[in-house]
Amino acid sequence: MKKSLWALMFGVLLALGACKKSPTLSESAIIPLPQEISNGSGSFTLNAEIGIKLVGASNNLTKIGEHLAEKLRPATGFDFPVSFDAGQVILELTGEENSEAYEIMISEDEVKITSSGEAGLFYGVQTLLQLFPSQIASSTTQSVDWNIPTGSIKDAPSFEYRGSMLDVARHFISVEDVKYYIDQMAVYKLNYLHLHLTDDQGWRIEIKSWPKLTEIGGSTEVGGGKGGFYTQEQYKDIVAYAAERFITIVPEVDMPGHTNSALASYAELNPGVNLPNGNRDSVNKAPLDYEMPMKNPQASELYTGTEVGWSTFSSKLELTYAFVDSVVREISAITPGPYFHIGGDESHVTEKEDYVYFVERVQDIVSKYGKTSIGWDEVATTKLLPGNVAQFWALEDNAKLAKDQGNKVLMSPAKKAYLDMQYDSTSRIGLHWAAYVELDEAYQWEPTKYADGITAEHILGVEAPLWTETVTNRADIDYLVFPRLAAIAEVAWTKEDRRSWESFKSRIPDHGKKWDIQGVGYYKSPKVNW
Repeated sequence: MKKSLWALMFGVLLALGACKKSPTLSESAIIPLPQEISNGSGSFTLNAEIGIKLVGASNNLTKIGEHLAEKLRPATGFDFPVSFDAGQVILELTGEENSEAYEIMISEDEVKITSSGEAGLFYGVQTLLQLFPSQIASSTTQSVDWNIPTGSIKDAPSFEYRGSMLDVARHFISVEDVKYYIDQMAVYKLNYLHLHLTDDQGWRIEIKSWPKLTEIGGSTEVGGGKGGFYTQEQYKDIVAYAAERFITIVPEVDMPGHTNSALASYAELNPGVNLPNGNRDSVNKAPLDYEMPMKNPQASELYTGTEVGWSTFSSKLELTYAFVDSVVREISAITPGPYFHIGGDESHVTEKEDYVYFVERVQDIVSKYGKTSIGWDEVATTKLLPGNVAQFWALEDNAKLAKDQGNKVLMSPAKKAYLDMQYDSTSRIGLHWAAYVELDEAYQWEPTKYADGITAEHILGVEAPLWTETVTNRADIDYLVFPRLAAIAEVAWTKEDRRSWESFKSRIPDHGKKWDIQGVGYYKSPKVNW
């Protein structure tokens, strides 16, 4: 009798397992969530016979196909030949636009990704990769049925600028780790990496006409470590690596505050004797009589602490602008992207009149070299050039000043988007001066409604900065960035009416499984059932 009962129960369990419904396309763990998903019936299966077919013509089409193949080969063990001749996974470029929109059609016989732009095709590839079982992230062959549900996806981003920032100045971050971060950004369709290259604690980019900036200014970091810097060749390598993943580098030289590493490198940049203000007319811009260099100027001391707001360039010293011109010229020459970030935040010891004059003149220098300035929201207290951008991090009133001048706002509210904020009081690293930012807090906000009066038409996009006062290595980056970067990426990509916390927290565990396989030491938020 007992044997018969056990046999019956075992049979029921087998039947239940057999009847278990396969997940549909709309139930897949895609982040950021696409704008439109339609379910089909059945599934497409990868096997050893599958190839990747390219349709269209562009410089990067083959690279996109090889990128997909390289992501699929290790875990599946299949060859995935890439050609223009045949294949069941089709990548079709239908135009020569800069479009980021894409469509995916999945039948039982083939997968087809189409876009009129290379970036859109690349983003379609990222979505496709997220459809496969989490073992696809493995670097060794796995025994898995590589099935994905049939159906269609139609997708495009809500904002044109979707970025993150790495502060490589407080603690230097190696080229290898920057590339690692770029790879992680690409998974979530982020397209701008803002590099905070200079601060009080370190100067991290070679300037050939001012070599002491890296020789002296790059020699230390927070806590007194050895620091470091990128040669221009290394910087160009980072730029090229990012471009292959459709990510644009935005270099930042923070000024007039946060400038001690430069002042420690060159004594002559330190403020001299105050003379009469002279004519500060922003059109004439001829301040030679404002301040003469000191006879025996003294360089400041290198700084390894974390206080802010105590350093400043002299806006009255003409050499300051010769210096800025050289720096902007050299960095712009090796930065193909449209933006140059001029900082402008926390200049607490810069007199207001001096600050306004400095920012307005530096904007002109940046414009001279063909770049559009971005600055932290304080720059909106000056007269912005048309097209220049204010990055909102602290004060809504500053964002409104930018909007009222007809300039766009880049949304990085510290209480939501700052990746260096602690999750809670038990977080092992991070700060909490703005807020504790748990995963749900990083996800549950809408850029077009966050600041009163700042609507979609005023917003360039969204950026999630990682400041590195407490970050010393890749493990620290992983802990603070993941899973919050995925949350911010969805806020930046997916329309508000498509997003919900309940949906996101049901999808993020699949990404956690992939991070586990890849050795990414992410924070396992108690808000999620991992």
